[in-house]
Amino acid sequence: MPTTRHARHHLRRTATVVAALALAAGAGAQAGAATAAAPVGSTSVAATGGLAATTADPVGDPAADAEAAVSEAGRLALAVGAGEQPTSTPVPIATPEGQVSSYVVNARTVGTVPMQQVLRSVRRAGGTVVKAWPQIGVVVAHSTHASFRDDVVRIGGTSVLSVGATRTVAVSERTAAPVRGIGSADSSRAGGLSTLAPGAAAPAAPEADPLEADQWDMRVIGADDAHEVTDGRRQVVVGVLDSGIDADHPDLAPNLDVADSVNCTDAGAPDRSATGWQPTTSDHGTHVAGTVAAARNGVGIVGVAPAVRVASVKVVNDDGFIYPEYAVCGFMWAGLRGMDVTNNSYYVDPFQFYCDDQPDQLAAKEAVRRAVSWSTRQGVVHAAAAGNSAYDLSAKTTDSSSPDDSAPVERVINDDCQDIPAELDGVVTVASLAQVGTGSDPLADTTLSSFSNRGLGKIDVAAPGSRILSTVVTNNGYGLKSGTSMASPHVAGVLALMRSAHPTWAPARLVRELKADAVAKECTTTTAGAPCVGTVDDNSFYGAGVVDALAAVR
Repeated sequence: MPTTRHARHHLRRTATVVAALALAAGAGAQAGAATAAAPVGSTSVAATGGLAATTADPVGDPAADAEAAVSEAGRLALAVGAGEQPTSTPVPIATPEGQVSSYVVNARTVGTVPMQQVLRSVRRAGGTVVKAWPQIGVVVAHSTHASFRDDVVRIGGTSVLSVGATRTVAVSERTAAPVRGIGSADSSRAGGLSTLAPGAAAPAAPEADPLEADQWDMRVIGADDAHEVTDGRRQVVVGVLDSGIDADHPDLAPNLDVADSVNCTDAGAPDRSATGWQPTTSDHGTHVAGTVAAARNGVGIVGVAPAVRVASVKVVNDDGFIYPEYAVCGFMWAGLRGMDVTNNSYYVDPFQFYCDDQPDQLAAKEAVRRAVSWSTRQGVVHAAAAGNSAYDLSAKTTDSSSPDDSAPVERVINDDCQDIPAELDGVVTVASLAQVGTGSDPLADTTLSSFSNRGLGKIDVAAPGSRILSTVVTNNGYGLKSGTSMASPHVAGVLALMRSAHPTWAPARLVRELKADAVAKECTTTTAGAPCVGTVDDNSFYGAGVVDALAAVR
Protein backbone atom coordinates (compact mmCIF):
# COMPACT_ATOMS: atom_id res chain seq x y z
CA MET A 1 0.00 0.00 0.00
CA PRO A 2 2.67 2.53 -0.22
CA THR A 3 1.68 5.73 -1.63
CA THR A 4 -0.86 7.86 -0.08
CA ARG A 5 -1.71 6.29 2.93
CA HIS A 6 -3.02 6.32 1.48
CA ALA A 7 -0.75 9.00 1.10
CA ARG A 8 -0.92 9.50 4.62
CA HIS A 9 -1.65 5.96 5.02
CA HIS A 10 0.70 4.58 2.88
CA LEU A 11 2.24 7.76 3.33
CA ARG A 12 1.63 7.62 6.96
CA ARG A 13 2.03 4.02 7.61
CA THR A 14 5.27 3.28 6.04
CA ALA A 15 8.60 4.82 5.54
CA THR A 16 8.58 3.82 1.91
CA VAL A 17 9.58 6.61 -0.39
CA VAL A 18 7.26 7.51 -3.15
CA ALA A 19 8.92 9.29 -6.01
CA ALA A 20 6.49 11.64 -7.60
CA LEU A 21 7.99 12.83 -10.77
CA ALA A 22 5.81 15.05 -12.82
CA LEU A 23 6.14 14.67 -16.55
CA ALA A 24 4.61 17.07 -19.00
CA ALA A 25 1.37 15.66 -20.33
CA GLY A 26 1.98 13.73 -23.51
CA ALA A 27 5.52 15.05 -23.84
CA GLY A 28 7.50 12.92 -21.46
CA ALA A 29 9.50 15.95 -20.25
CA GLN A 30 10.15 16.40 -16.57
CA ALA A 31 7.80 19.01 -15.21
CA GLY A 32 8.26 18.97 -11.48
CA ALA A 33 10.45 17.97 -8.61
CA ALA A 34 10.12 14.66 -6.85
CA THR A 35 7.82 14.67 -3.85
CA ALA A 36 7.40 12.31 -0.97
CA ALA A 37 4.20 10.42 -0.49
CA ALA A 38 3.00 7.83 1.84
CA PRO A 39 2.03 4.40 0.59
CA VAL A 40 -0.40 1.91 1.89
CA GLY A 41 -2.41 1.11 -0.51
CA SER A 42 -0.73 4.26 -1.33
CA THR A 43 -2.25 7.61 -1.63
CA SER A 44 -0.42 10.54 -2.92
CA VAL A 45 -1.40 13.08 -0.46
CA ALA A 46 0.69 15.41 1.52
CA ALA A 47 0.65 14.54 5.18
CA THR A 48 -1.25 17.56 6.38
CA GLY A 49 -3.45 17.64 9.45
CA GLY A 50 -4.01 14.16 10.77
CA LEU A 51 -1.00 13.11 12.78
CA ALA A 52 0.29 16.64 13.17
CA ALA A 53 -2.85 17.81 14.90
CA THR A 54 -3.29 14.90 17.24
CA THR A 55 -4.79 14.66 20.67
CA ALA A 56 -2.75 13.99 23.78
CA ASP A 57 -1.57 10.44 24.49
CA PRO A 58 -4.41 8.83 26.47
CA VAL A 59 -2.15 6.21 28.04
CA GLY A 60 -0.98 8.22 31.01
CA ASP A 61 2.14 8.17 33.21
CA PRO A 62 5.36 7.33 31.26
CA ALA A 63 6.81 5.19 34.06
CA ALA A 64 3.62 3.20 34.32
CA ASP A 65 3.57 2.87 30.54
CA ALA A 66 7.11 1.48 30.51
CA GLU A 67 6.24 -1.02 33.21
CA ALA A 68 3.13 -2.06 31.29
CA ALA A 69 5.17 -2.50 28.12
CA VAL A 70 7.56 -4.86 29.91
CA SER A 71 4.60 -6.78 31.28
CA GLU A 72 3.04 -6.99 27.83
CA ALA A 73 6.30 -8.23 26.30
CA GLY A 74 6.60 -10.93 28.94
CA ARG A 75 2.99 -12.00 28.43
CA LEU A 76 3.51 -12.19 24.67
CA ALA A 77 6.66 -14.32 25.06
CA LEU A 78 4.88 -16.74 27.40
CA ALA A 79 1.86 -17.01 25.11
CA VAL A 80 3.94 -17.59 22.00
CA GLY A 81 6.07 -20.14 23.81
CA ALA A 82 2.94 -22.01 24.83
CA GLY A 83 1.55 -21.91 21.30
CA GLU A 84 -1.32 -19.67 22.37
CA GLN A 85 -2.70 -16.49 20.89
CA PRO A 86 -2.00 -13.57 23.25
CA THR A 87 -4.74 -11.09 24.06
CA SER A 88 -4.12 -7.89 22.15
CA THR A 89 -3.20 -4.77 24.06
CA PRO A 90 -6.30 -2.70 24.88
CA VAL A 91 -6.43 0.70 23.19
CA PRO A 92 -9.36 2.49 24.82
CA ILE A 93 -10.98 5.17 22.68
CA ALA A 94 -11.93 8.09 24.89
CA THR A 95 -15.18 9.88 24.00
CA PRO A 96 -15.33 12.84 26.41
CA GLU A 97 -18.66 14.39 27.30
CA GLY A 98 -19.39 17.26 24.92
CA GLN A 99 -17.09 16.06 22.14
CA VAL A 100 -18.75 14.97 18.91
CA SER A 101 -17.66 11.37 18.44
CA SER A 102 -18.44 8.97 15.59
CA TYR A 103 -19.75 5.42 16.02
CA VAL A 104 -20.97 2.42 14.10
CA VAL A 105 -23.86 0.45 15.56
CA ASN A 106 -24.39 -3.07 14.26
CA ALA A 107 -27.80 -4.69 14.50
CA ARG A 108 -27.84 -8.29 15.67
CA THR A 109 -29.90 -9.28 12.64
CA VAL A 110 -30.66 -7.61 9.33
CA GLY A 111 -34.26 -6.59 8.73
CA THR A 112 -36.73 -3.73 8.94
CA VAL A 113 -37.80 -4.32 12.53
CA PRO A 114 -34.30 -4.78 13.98
CA MET A 115 -33.12 -1.66 12.13
CA GLN A 116 -36.01 0.39 13.51
CA GLN A 117 -35.15 -0.79 16.99
CA VAL A 118 -31.50 0.16 16.55
CA LEU A 119 -32.42 3.59 15.17
CA ARG A 120 -34.69 4.22 18.16
CA SER A 121 -31.93 3.15 20.52
CA VAL A 122 -29.46 5.54 18.92
CA ARG A 123 -31.84 8.47 19.18
CA ARG A 124 -32.96 7.67 22.73
CA ALA A 125 -29.31 7.48 23.75
CA GLY A 126 -28.87 11.04 22.51
CA GLY A 127 -27.23 10.23 19.21
CA THR A 128 -27.71 11.63 15.72
CA VAL A 129 -28.24 9.16 12.89
CA VAL A 130 -25.83 10.13 10.12
CA LYS A 131 -26.53 7.22 7.80
CA ALA A 132 -28.42 3.95 8.09
CA TRP A 133 -27.53 0.99 5.88
CA PRO A 134 -30.53 -1.34 6.32
CA GLN A 135 -29.13 -3.80 3.77
CA ILE A 136 -26.42 -4.78 6.27
CA GLY A 137 -27.89 -3.65 9.59
CA VAL A 138 -25.34 -0.88 10.21
CA VAL A 139 -25.97 2.63 11.50
CA VAL A 140 -23.42 5.45 11.50
CA ALA A 141 -24.11 7.81 14.39
CA HIS A 142 -22.65 10.85 16.14
CA SER A 143 -23.04 11.69 19.80
CA THR A 144 -21.68 14.12 22.38
CA HIS A 145 -22.42 11.80 25.30
CA ALA A 146 -19.54 9.91 26.91
CA SER A 147 -21.87 7.03 27.81
CA PHE A 148 -23.34 6.64 24.32
CA ARG A 149 -21.96 3.16 23.67
CA ASP A 150 -23.26 1.73 26.93
CA ASP A 151 -26.58 3.55 26.59
CA VAL A 152 -27.26 2.20 23.10
CA VAL A 153 -26.58 -1.36 24.23
CA ARG A 154 -28.72 -0.93 27.33
CA ILE A 155 -31.64 0.62 25.45
CA GLY A 156 -31.37 -1.58 22.37
CA GLY A 157 -31.09 -4.85 24.27
CA THR A 158 -30.95 -7.89 22.03
CA SER A 159 -31.42 -5.81 18.85
CA VAL A 160 -27.87 -4.43 19.13
CA LEU A 161 -24.90 -6.69 18.41
CA SER A 162 -22.11 -4.15 18.91
CA VAL A 163 -21.26 -0.45 19.12
CA GLY A 164 -17.84 1.02 18.47
CA ALA A 165 -16.18 4.41 18.20
CA THR A 166 -14.58 4.78 14.78
CA ARG A 167 -11.86 7.32 15.51
CA THR A 168 -9.84 8.54 18.48
CA VAL A 169 -10.38 12.22 17.71
CA ALA A 170 -13.43 14.45 17.49
CA VAL A 171 -15.52 14.47 14.32
CA SER A 172 -14.49 17.27 11.99
CA GLU A 173 -17.26 16.85 9.40
CA ARG A 174 -20.86 17.94 9.63
CA THR A 175 -22.89 16.49 12.46
CA ALA A 176 -26.41 16.99 11.16
CA ALA A 177 -28.39 14.26 9.43
CA PRO A 178 -27.21 14.31 5.82
CA VAL A 179 -28.41 14.38 2.33
CA ARG A 180 -31.07 12.06 1.10
CA GLY A 181 -30.07 8.45 1.47
CA ILE A 182 -29.75 6.08 -1.44
CA GLY A 183 -33.23 5.19 -2.58
CA SER A 184 -34.45 2.78 -5.20
CA ALA A 185 -34.01 5.38 -7.91
CA ASP A 186 -30.28 5.46 -7.15
CA SER A 187 -29.72 1.73 -6.90
CA SER A 188 -29.13 1.06 -10.57
CA ARG A 189 -27.80 2.85 -13.58
CA ALA A 190 -30.31 4.48 -15.83
CA GLY A 191 -30.68 2.32 -18.88
CA GLY A 192 -28.09 -0.03 -17.43
CA LEU A 193 -25.22 2.39 -18.10
CA SER A 194 -23.87 5.45 -16.35
CA THR A 195 -23.60 8.85 -17.95
CA LEU A 196 -20.04 9.40 -19.11
CA ALA A 197 -17.88 12.46 -18.76
CA PRO A 198 -17.44 14.72 -21.79
CA GLY A 199 -15.40 13.13 -24.53
CA ALA A 200 -16.54 9.70 -23.43
CA ALA A 201 -15.58 7.60 -26.44
CA ALA A 202 -12.18 6.01 -25.93
CA PRO A 203 -11.25 4.65 -29.36
CA ALA A 204 -9.07 1.58 -29.49
CA ALA A 205 -6.02 2.25 -31.61
CA PRO A 206 -3.04 0.06 -32.39
CA GLU A 207 -0.53 2.90 -32.10
CA ALA A 208 1.32 3.21 -28.78
CA ASP A 209 0.68 6.24 -26.59
CA PRO A 210 3.74 8.49 -26.12
CA LEU A 211 4.80 7.19 -22.67
CA GLU A 212 3.76 3.58 -23.15
CA ALA A 213 7.36 2.49 -23.67
CA ASP A 214 8.14 3.65 -20.11
CA GLN A 215 5.47 1.38 -18.60
CA TRP A 216 7.59 -1.61 -17.58
CA ASP A 217 4.74 -2.69 -15.34
CA MET A 218 2.37 -3.38 -18.24
CA ARG A 219 4.85 -5.68 -19.91
CA VAL A 220 5.36 -7.66 -16.69
CA ILE A 221 1.66 -8.52 -16.43
CA GLY A 222 1.16 -9.02 -20.17
CA ALA A 223 -1.23 -6.08 -20.56
CA ASP A 224 0.35 -5.15 -23.89
CA ASP A 225 -0.44 -8.63 -25.20
CA ALA A 226 -3.96 -8.55 -23.73
CA HIS A 227 -4.65 -5.32 -25.60
CA GLU A 228 -4.14 -7.16 -28.86
CA VAL A 229 -7.31 -9.05 -27.87
CA THR A 230 -9.33 -6.36 -26.08
CA ASP A 231 -9.02 -3.10 -24.19
CA GLY A 232 -12.07 -4.02 -22.16
CA ARG A 233 -15.80 -3.28 -22.44
CA ARG A 234 -17.42 0.10 -21.81
CA GLN A 235 -20.09 -1.56 -19.66
CA VAL A 236 -17.49 -2.51 -17.04
CA VAL A 237 -17.01 0.00 -14.20
CA VAL A 238 -14.19 0.00 -11.67
CA GLY A 239 -14.86 1.90 -8.45
CA VAL A 240 -11.65 3.58 -7.27
CA LEU A 241 -12.08 3.89 -3.50
CA ASP A 242 -9.45 6.53 -2.91
CA SER A 243 -8.75 10.27 -2.67
CA GLY A 244 -10.66 11.30 -5.79
CA ILE A 245 -9.93 11.37 -9.53
CA ASP A 246 -8.82 14.40 -11.54
CA ALA A 247 -11.85 15.10 -13.72
CA ASP A 248 -10.08 16.98 -16.51
CA HIS A 249 -6.95 14.92 -16.94
CA PRO A 250 -6.82 14.11 -20.68
CA ASP A 251 -5.94 10.47 -20.01
CA LEU A 252 -8.79 9.98 -17.51
CA ALA A 253 -11.67 12.17 -18.65
CA PRO A 254 -12.64 9.86 -21.54
CA ASN A 255 -13.18 6.96 -19.15
CA LEU A 256 -14.45 8.80 -16.08
CA ASP A 257 -17.91 7.69 -14.95
CA VAL A 258 -19.25 10.88 -13.38
CA ALA A 259 -22.76 9.55 -12.71
CA ASP A 260 -21.45 6.79 -10.44
CA SER A 261 -18.92 8.96 -8.61
CA VAL A 262 -19.51 9.96 -4.99
CA ASN A 263 -17.90 11.45 -1.91
CA CYS A 264 -18.06 9.22 1.19
CA THR A 265 -15.99 11.45 3.49
CA ASP A 266 -19.02 13.50 4.56
CA ALA A 267 -19.18 11.55 7.84
CA GLY A 268 -19.81 8.33 5.93
CA ALA A 269 -22.94 9.42 4.06
CA PRO A 270 -22.99 9.61 0.25
CA ASP A 271 -22.40 13.16 -1.00
CA ARG A 272 -23.58 13.54 -4.60
CA SER A 273 -22.38 17.11 -5.05
CA ALA A 274 -20.82 17.93 -8.41
CA THR A 275 -17.23 18.21 -7.15
CA GLY A 276 -17.27 16.35 -3.83
CA TRP A 277 -15.65 13.25 -5.35
CA GLN A 278 -12.77 15.17 -6.91
CA PRO A 279 -9.30 15.30 -5.31
CA THR A 280 -8.44 18.05 -2.86
CA THR A 281 -5.22 17.31 -0.97
CA SER A 282 -3.97 14.14 -2.68
CA ASP A 283 -3.42 12.82 -6.18
CA HIS A 284 -3.18 9.23 -4.97
CA GLY A 285 -6.54 8.29 -6.46
CA THR A 286 -5.68 9.96 -9.74
CA HIS A 287 -2.51 7.89 -9.99
CA VAL A 288 -4.39 4.68 -9.17
CA ALA A 289 -7.11 5.44 -11.73
CA GLY A 290 -4.54 5.92 -14.48
CA THR A 291 -3.06 2.49 -13.84
CA VAL A 292 -6.51 0.94 -14.05
CA ALA A 293 -7.89 2.69 -17.10
CA ALA A 294 -5.89 5.53 -18.65
CA ALA A 295 -7.39 5.85 -22.12
CA ARG A 296 -5.76 4.71 -25.35
CA ASN A 297 -5.99 8.10 -27.02
CA GLY A 298 -2.57 9.12 -28.26
CA VAL A 299 -1.82 10.93 -24.98
CA GLY A 300 0.50 9.93 -22.16
CA ILE A 301 0.11 6.36 -20.91
CA VAL A 302 -2.26 3.42 -21.32
CA GLY A 303 -4.00 1.68 -18.43
CA VAL A 304 -4.41 -2.04 -17.87
CA ALA A 305 -8.00 -1.82 -19.14
CA PRO A 306 -8.06 1.34 -21.28
CA ALA A 307 -11.65 1.03 -22.51
CA VAL A 308 -13.44 0.33 -19.21
CA ARG A 309 -14.75 3.13 -17.03
CA VAL A 310 -13.66 4.31 -13.60
CA ALA A 311 -15.84 5.91 -10.94
CA SER A 312 -14.38 8.08 -8.21
CA VAL A 313 -15.54 6.83 -4.80
CA LYS A 314 -13.80 9.23 -2.46
CA VAL A 315 -13.03 7.63 0.90
CA VAL A 316 -9.91 9.62 1.89
CA ASN A 317 -10.52 12.87 3.76
CA ASP A 318 -8.38 15.98 3.45
CA ASP A 319 -6.13 14.81 6.30
CA GLY A 320 -5.48 11.50 4.54
CA PHE A 321 -7.64 9.27 6.75
CA ILE A 322 -10.00 6.52 5.70
CA TYR A 323 -12.31 5.90 8.65
CA PRO A 324 -14.54 2.81 8.90
CA GLU A 325 -17.72 4.69 8.05
CA TYR A 326 -16.10 6.03 4.86
CA ALA A 327 -15.13 2.53 3.76
CA VAL A 328 -18.61 1.18 4.55
CA CYS A 329 -20.13 3.91 2.39
CA GLY A 330 -17.68 3.15 -0.44
CA PHE A 331 -18.37 -0.57 -0.57
CA MET A 332 -22.11 -0.09 -0.23
CA TRP A 333 -22.09 2.51 -3.00
CA ALA A 334 -20.23 0.14 -5.31
CA GLY A 335 -22.82 -2.57 -4.70
CA LEU A 336 -25.80 -0.27 -5.04
CA ARG A 337 -24.53 1.21 -8.29
CA GLY A 338 -23.77 -2.17 -9.82
CA MET A 339 -20.04 -1.67 -10.24
CA ASP A 340 -17.94 -4.61 -11.36
CA VAL A 341 -14.66 -4.12 -9.51
CA THR A 342 -13.30 -1.96 -6.70
CA ASN A 343 -9.71 -1.02 -6.00
CA ASN A 344 -8.70 -0.39 -2.40
CA SER A 345 -5.19 1.03 -2.00
CA TYR A 346 -5.45 1.82 1.70
CA TYR A 347 -6.10 0.34 5.10
CA VAL A 348 -8.92 1.55 7.27
CA ASP A 349 -7.86 4.04 9.96
CA PRO A 350 -7.12 4.53 12.72
CA PHE A 351 -5.78 1.00 13.27
CA GLN A 352 -3.34 -0.79 11.02
CA PHE A 353 -4.82 -4.00 12.44
CA TYR A 354 -8.34 -4.38 13.87
CA CYS A 355 -8.47 -6.89 16.73
CA ASP A 356 -11.47 -9.08 17.52
CA ASP A 357 -10.81 -8.95 21.27
CA GLN A 358 -11.15 -5.14 21.43
CA PRO A 359 -14.82 -3.97 21.40
CA ASP A 360 -14.43 -0.74 19.41
CA GLN A 361 -12.18 -2.35 16.83
CA LEU A 362 -14.40 -5.42 16.51
CA ALA A 363 -17.53 -3.32 15.92
CA ALA A 364 -15.82 -1.20 13.25
CA LYS A 365 -14.36 -4.27 11.57
CA GLU A 366 -17.76 -5.98 11.55
CA ALA A 367 -19.39 -2.98 9.87
CA VAL A 368 -16.75 -2.95 7.10
CA ARG A 369 -16.91 -6.74 6.76
CA ARG A 370 -20.68 -6.59 6.25
CA ALA A 371 -20.33 -3.90 3.59
CA VAL A 372 -17.67 -5.88 1.70
CA SER A 373 -19.71 -9.08 1.91
CA TRP A 374 -22.92 -7.40 0.77
CA SER A 375 -21.29 -5.67 -2.20
CA THR A 376 -19.65 -8.96 -3.19
CA ARG A 377 -23.08 -10.58 -3.23
CA GLN A 378 -24.18 -7.82 -5.61
CA GLY A 379 -21.49 -8.96 -8.04
CA VAL A 380 -18.59 -6.66 -7.14
CA VAL A 381 -15.08 -8.14 -6.88
CA HIS A 382 -12.49 -6.35 -4.77
CA ALA A 383 -8.70 -5.90 -5.00
CA ALA A 384 -6.73 -4.43 -2.08
CA ALA A 385 -3.17 -3.41 -1.30
CA ALA A 386 -1.36 -5.71 1.14
CA GLY A 387 0.39 -2.82 2.90
CA ASN A 388 3.80 -1.18 2.97
CA SER A 389 5.35 -2.15 6.28
CA ALA A 390 7.40 -5.20 5.14
CA TYR A 391 5.20 -7.02 7.66
CA ASP A 392 4.55 -10.76 7.74
CA LEU A 393 0.75 -10.89 7.89
CA SER A 394 0.87 -14.58 8.80
CA ALA A 395 2.88 -13.98 11.99
CA LYS A 396 1.49 -10.93 13.75
CA THR A 397 3.11 -9.94 17.03
CA THR A 398 3.22 -6.18 17.57
CA ASP A 399 2.02 -2.91 16.04
CA SER A 400 3.48 0.48 16.90
CA SER A 401 1.60 2.64 14.37
CA SER A 402 -1.92 2.63 15.81
CA PRO A 403 -4.04 4.57 16.43
CA ASP A 404 -2.66 6.75 13.69
CA ASP A 405 -5.07 9.67 14.06
CA SER A 406 -3.77 10.55 17.54
CA ALA A 407 -0.92 9.08 19.60
CA PRO A 408 0.18 5.60 18.48
CA VAL A 409 1.04 3.05 21.15
CA GLU A 410 3.20 -0.04 21.12
CA ARG A 411 0.74 -2.90 21.31
CA VAL A 412 0.69 -6.66 21.24
CA ILE A 413 -1.50 -8.08 18.48
CA ASN A 414 -2.51 -11.60 17.45
CA ASP A 415 -3.64 -13.44 14.35
CA ASP A 416 -7.25 -12.32 14.90
CA CYS A 417 -6.09 -8.75 14.31
CA GLN A 418 -6.58 -7.95 10.63
CA ASP A 419 -5.55 -5.33 8.12
CA ILE A 420 -8.88 -4.31 6.59
CA PRO A 421 -10.07 -4.50 3.90
CA ALA A 422 -7.07 -6.50 2.61
CA GLU A 423 -7.53 -9.47 4.94
CA LEU A 424 -11.31 -9.73 4.72
CA ASP A 425 -12.81 -12.80 3.06
CA GLY A 426 -13.22 -12.57 -0.70
CA VAL A 427 -10.84 -9.62 -1.13
CA VAL A 428 -7.84 -10.16 -3.43
CA THR A 429 -4.74 -9.19 -1.42
CA VAL A 430 -1.92 -7.84 -3.59
CA ALA A 431 1.83 -7.72 -2.92
CA SER A 432 4.19 -5.38 -4.78
CA LEU A 433 6.93 -6.13 -7.32
CA ALA A 434 10.02 -4.05 -8.07
CA GLN A 435 11.98 -4.07 -11.32
CA VAL A 436 15.58 -5.25 -10.90
CA GLY A 437 16.66 -5.64 -14.51
CA THR A 438 15.80 -4.85 -18.11
CA GLY A 439 16.38 -8.18 -19.81
CA SER A 440 14.27 -9.97 -22.37
CA ASP A 441 11.99 -11.53 -19.73
CA PRO A 442 10.24 -8.70 -17.86
CA LEU A 443 8.79 -11.02 -15.22
CA ALA A 444 12.13 -12.62 -14.43
CA ASP A 445 13.57 -9.16 -13.82
CA THR A 446 11.35 -8.54 -10.79
CA THR A 447 11.48 -9.20 -7.07
CA LEU A 448 9.34 -8.33 -4.05
CA SER A 449 9.40 -4.62 -3.26
CA SER A 450 11.29 -4.18 0.00
CA PHE A 451 8.36 -2.34 1.60
CA SER A 452 5.68 -4.86 0.63
CA ASN A 453 3.81 -6.81 3.26
CA ARG A 454 3.88 -10.56 2.78
CA GLY A 455 2.63 -13.76 4.42
CA LEU A 456 1.99 -17.37 3.52
CA GLY A 457 -1.73 -17.82 3.01
CA LYS A 458 -2.23 -14.04 3.14
CA ILE A 459 -0.99 -12.83 -0.24
CA ASP A 460 -3.18 -13.87 -3.17
CA VAL A 461 -1.21 -12.46 -6.10
CA ALA A 462 1.53 -9.96 -6.90
CA ALA A 463 1.81 -7.08 -9.39
CA PRO A 464 4.25 -4.22 -10.09
CA GLY A 465 4.22 -1.50 -7.44
CA SER A 466 7.62 0.22 -7.41
CA ARG A 467 8.24 3.32 -9.52
CA ILE A 468 4.99 3.07 -11.41
CA LEU A 469 4.32 5.75 -14.01
CA SER A 470 0.76 7.04 -14.02
CA THR A 471 -1.44 10.11 -14.03
CA VAL A 472 -1.11 12.93 -11.48
CA VAL A 473 -3.06 16.13 -10.83
CA THR A 474 -0.23 18.65 -11.23
CA ASN A 475 -0.31 20.06 -14.74
CA ASN A 476 -2.50 17.11 -15.76
CA GLY A 477 0.78 15.26 -15.92
CA TYR A 478 2.43 11.97 -15.06
CA GLY A 479 4.55 10.83 -12.16
CA LEU A 480 6.20 7.88 -10.46
CA LYS A 481 4.85 6.42 -7.23
CA SER A 482 5.69 3.31 -5.24
CA GLY A 483 3.67 1.17 -2.89
CA THR A 484 1.30 -1.75 -2.74
CA SER A 485 -1.16 1.03 -3.48
CA MET A 486 0.29 1.02 -6.97
CA ALA A 487 0.29 -2.78 -7.27
CA SER A 488 -3.38 -3.27 -6.42
CA PRO A 489 -4.79 -1.24 -9.36
CA HIS A 490 -2.95 -3.52 -11.79
CA VAL A 491 -4.98 -6.38 -10.36
CA ALA A 492 -8.19 -4.34 -10.44
CA GLY A 493 -7.48 -3.64 -14.11
CA VAL A 494 -6.90 -7.33 -14.87
CA LEU A 495 -10.16 -8.18 -13.09
CA ALA A 496 -11.89 -5.55 -15.25
CA LEU A 497 -10.50 -7.20 -18.39
CA MET A 498 -11.61 -10.59 -17.10
CA ARG A 499 -15.11 -9.29 -16.37
CA SER A 500 -15.15 -7.80 -19.86
CA ALA A 501 -14.32 -11.18 -21.40
CA HIS A 502 -16.52 -13.17 -19.01
CA PRO A 503 -19.42 -10.93 -17.97
CA THR A 504 -21.39 -13.74 -16.32
CA TRP A 505 -18.66 -14.83 -13.92
CA ALA A 506 -19.44 -14.16 -10.27
CA PRO A 507 -16.79 -12.62 -7.95
CA ALA A 508 -15.73 -16.00 -6.53
CA ARG A 509 -15.15 -17.34 -10.05
CA LEU A 510 -13.20 -14.24 -11.03
CA VAL A 511 -10.92 -14.59 -8.01
CA ARG A 512 -10.45 -18.30 -8.59
CA GLU A 513 -9.54 -17.81 -12.26
CA LEU A 514 -7.30 -14.84 -11.48
CA LYS A 515 -5.22 -17.00 -9.15
CA ALA A 516 -5.27 -19.99 -11.49
CA ASP A 517 -4.04 -17.80 -14.37
CA ALA A 518 -1.28 -16.16 -12.32
CA VAL A 519 2.27 -16.92 -13.42
CA ALA A 520 4.01 -18.79 -10.60
CA LYS A 521 7.10 -17.07 -9.25
CA GLU A 522 9.56 -18.83 -6.99
CA CYS A 523 10.87 -17.33 -3.78
CA THR A 524 13.48 -14.59 -3.99
CA THR A 525 15.63 -12.88 -1.37
CA THR A 526 14.69 -9.64 0.36
CA THR A 527 16.46 -6.70 1.96
CA ALA A 528 13.74 -6.14 4.56
CA GLY A 529 11.22 -8.16 6.52
CA ALA A 530 10.66 -11.89 6.79
CA PRO A 531 12.21 -14.17 4.14
CA CYS A 532 10.08 -15.97 1.58
CA VAL A 533 8.61 -19.35 2.49
CA GLY A 534 6.41 -21.76 0.58
CA THR A 535 6.42 -23.37 -2.83
CA VAL A 536 6.78 -21.95 -6.30
CA ASP A 537 3.00 -22.26 -6.72
CA ASP A 538 2.09 -20.64 -3.40
CA ASN A 539 4.52 -18.64 -1.33
CA SER A 540 4.58 -15.79 1.14
CA PHE A 541 5.94 -13.21 -1.31
CA TYR A 542 3.87 -13.75 -4.45
CA GLY A 543 0.96 -15.96 -3.41
CA ALA A 544 -0.30 -17.81 -6.48
CA GLY A 545 1.99 -15.70 -8.67
CA VAL A 546 2.03 -12.58 -10.83
CA VAL A 547 -1.27 -11.65 -12.48
CA ASP A 548 -1.56 -12.39 -16.20
CA ALA A 549 -3.67 -9.96 -18.22
CA LEU A 550 -3.50 -11.98 -21.42
CA ALA A 551 -4.80 -15.12 -19.72
CA ALA A 552 -7.63 -13.06 -18.25
CA VAL A 553 -9.09 -12.23 -21.66
CA ARG A 554 -8.84 -15.69 -23.21
